[in-house]
Amino acid sequence: MAAPVYDAIVVGSGISGGWAAKELTERGLNTLIIERGRNVRHGLDYPTEGQAPYNFHFRQLGDQRRAQREQPVQSQNGIVDETTAHFFVNDRLNPYVTDAGKPFSWIRGHQLGGRSLMWGRQSYRMGPVNFEENARDGHGSDWPIRYADLAPWYSRVEQFIGVSGEAIGSETSPDGVFQRPMGLNPPEREFAARVAARWPDRRVTVGRLANLTEPRGDRAPCQMRNNCARGCSWGGYFSSLSSTLPAARATGRLTVRTDSIVHSVIYDPRTARASGVRVIDAHTHKLREYHAKVIFLCASAFESVRILLNSTSSRFPDGLGNSSGTLGRYIMDHLPSDLGLAEVDGPQVPNFAGARPGPLLVPRFRNIAVAEKDYVRGYQMHAGAGPSGWKRALGEEGVGADFKHALRKSGPWSMLLIAQCEALPLAGNRITLDASLKDAWGVPALRISVSYGDNDLAMRKEAAQTVEEMLAGTGYRYHMIPLPTVPGNSIHEMGGARMGRDPKTSVLNGFNQVHDVPNLFVTDGAAMPSSSSANPSLTYMALTARACAHAVEELKRRNI
Repeated sequence: MAAPVYDAIVVGSGISGGWAAKELTERGLNTLIIERGRNVRHGLDYPTEGQAPYNFHFRQLGDQRRAQREQPVQSQNGIVDETTAHFFVNDRLNPYVTDAGKPFSWIRGHQLGGRSLMWGRQSYRMGPVNFEENARDGHGSDWPIRYADLAPWYSRVEQFIGVSGEAIGSETSPDGVFQRPMGLNPPEREFAARVAARWPDRRVTVGRLANLTEPRGDRAPCQMRNNCARGCSWGGYFSSLSSTLPAARATGRLTVRTDSIVHSVIYDPRTARASGVRVIDAHTHKLREYHAKVIFLCASAFESVRILLNSTSSRFPDGLGNSSGTLGRYIMDHLPSDLGLAEVDGPQVPNFAGARPGPLLVPRFRNIAVAEKDYVRGYQMHAGAGPSGWKRALGEEGVGADFKHALRKSGPWSMLLIAQCEALPLAGNRITLDASLKDAWGVPALRISVSYGDNDLAMRKEAAQTVEEMLAGTGYRYHMIPLPTVPGNSIHEMGGARMGRDPKTSVLNGFNQVHDVPNLFVTDGAAMPSSSSANPSLTYMALTARACAHAVEELKRRNI
């Protein structure tokens, strides 16, 4: 019996893949979503949700021997611990290599919902300047769209996922469609007032979060537990499982295949179109094919590029859609400044638990209209204040009833301040297929060769100086904590199949179509021609929604 031909195939079920499934099915297409990881059921498969620390064998610290054996890369990130490790990949089964002296931390989640189950939920629009700077300063290819092209799609996404935030009129972090903003605690309000008095151009506001403050459909508001990466049964934060995939299923036009690893895209030279995908069963290792009229790669930036690099033919010996030679190049990831930590006065909060699940935001204020520093582009800043809780006992001496009684009180309050810096798209930052290493399913593994450039490091140095300036200038006692500059740690990997106006210098056009293969779309982080300083997920979702609308219209016109 012949396999069915779908209207659309979506590879990946995370933030971009979930949106592609929703948009395509709601626009009438019978859609197959293919996920390489296991099935996860919303509300049923969050095993550590709500569990107290004493219910964990290692009191949330995890089995360090197992971590070094199975997840040596994943465990480098602060959100991977005994409560969340099951949502992150086994590094031993999913290897990659890096060039000498160029470490890269590739943080991944292979399951239905992808990293949408564990993401930080900070949801910022890129501003008009971000879409113009490549052309203005000559770094990277010119974006084939401008802010006005994406603004209505930002609104569409925000209305659906629910973003809490405050409208402040920033030109670098434009206002969106917001639910009621979350509040600031007393030390944060004091910090915001001090900054406003000293630097009127540096607005401190609450972060824009895809955490509900008002009910939306069958999703309840955020409970302020700040344990989002464990899963959220009532849908207080946006994920594919709580939002886009249920919407797609409601159409009756969605089919889901989990434990299915996409090896490559099938290219038909007679039609110059993609006709389907080759898939490896994660359990049996058997190969099968699925076919469709249109294909969306949403597997995450590096995985989508890996699929394209592995999709070779006589026309595309170096990867599907790679006539420009840019496939796999111009990789970016945000880099943090050093962290400033200040002592602040705060209220006594007995039995403190939970918190607002996101930081404060200071939108970019550097190099906007004119170059004012010895680097191009800029950074945004994040801040937050809170008391030290009972876990401070890990670093203190004591025993007995008095010691335990003291830990019932909150400890000293601290304010943190850090900058998130934009990285430039550099041709030498690239990913390729390794000549010998393969993953557990026989698919060629990636070789990642990425490092920060001179402009990135100059910005980072000045940003750290600004952190010190702001803490000192607002009257706080503080100290600086050096942070490593390892790409990948921000978990904002971007680039590899960039959008552009010229097919000779880019992989995708302004609607995320592969220039060389018009029925093939890439709408995850691989598409980004620049990184801006904003957390990128909201932009991925908006690009995906826009690309899906275009794909359906092109199908109707029989152009693809």
